[in-house]
Amino acid sequence: MDKKELVWNAFNNKPVERVPVGFWFHYTENELISAYEKPEMRGQNISGHKHFVSTFKPDFVKLMSDGYFFEQETAKVLRSAKTAGDLGRLKPVAADDKWIRDQVSLVKELTESFGNEVLTFYNVFAPATAFKWSIEGADKKLAQFIREDKDAVIRALGVIASNTEKLARAVIEEGGADGIYLSTQSIQDVSAGPELYAEVISPSELSVLTAANSAGGKNILHVCGYEGARNNLSVFRNYPAKAVNFASTVEGVSLAEGKKLFGGKAVIGGFANTRKGLLYTGTKEEIQAETKRLLKDSGKTGIILGADCTVPKDISFERFEWVREAAR
Repeated sequence: MDKKELVWNAFNNKPVERVPVGFWFHYTENELISAYEKPEMRGQNISGHKHFVSTFKPDFVKLMSDGYFFEQETAKVLRSAKTAGDLGRLKPVAADDKWIRDQVSLVKELTESFGNEVLTFYNVFAPATAFKWSIEGADKKLAQFIREDKDAVIRALGVIASNTEKLARAVIEEGGADGIYLSTQSIQDVSAGPELYAEVISPSELSVLTAANSAGGKNILHVCGYEGARNNLSVFRNYPAKAVNFASTVEGVSLAEGKKLFGGKAVIGGFANTRKGLLYTGTKEEIQAETKRLLKDSGKTGIILGADCTVPKDISFERFEWVREAAR
């Protein structure tokens, strides 16, 4: 069974000869900086992917979008907005916008390098998550705007979603990615609960996934628990993705529980992603014991072992191999 078949079978809850593993990290010093400000980031990103694939030989690859997290004109509007009404200045980008074309060429270079060997999924931020990454304190700002005028926020997220839909289709249809890895995260503000999230935020996220699905993508939903962020997982339970990567250690929800919550979809995770986590600090014996414990608890069908989110960029690839060895 080749790696593409291995992972695709896991996605489809079919028997596998071994449980696949998937870990990823950023390849640049500061992934939030724009590649248009530091053009060298693009080369670092490409060479980093190729080194990782040739050295570790992963079961599948999450293609990182370092330097292209958000469209620059959109970010300028979001950073300068003082009221919800100011979001009306957001404009959709054209399909041939440089921000989209540069990512398509990035993805194409990577998929032409190793896309015949493994499935590839391009990192795309959901509209509200892109909003949050583009400015400091964005959770409170976004919650404030929703309280002021939730319809204005819905329209604004619709504009960002339109841009993201174009990107998702293009990286799949033209870049050769097998799908997108859509990163979402609940608003980290108590005033924006799950019902409000479902009303205001979810439509823009669902539209991006729908676009990626229509382009033929095999797509992963990521419910992000980075730096301890908590999510109401039930909000995302019916999102139309093939697999779900959620922060099982942050949420205190096991892979088996998560699989049940997400309606039997394949799930990815199991290990904490921080420098304090077992994957980063543990011995080979400890990591392999935890691997076996996770699989004993969750079973081996529709399970992919990974981490809550991106792991530290200085982690040794040997630790990933310990997990794969124990899973085998």
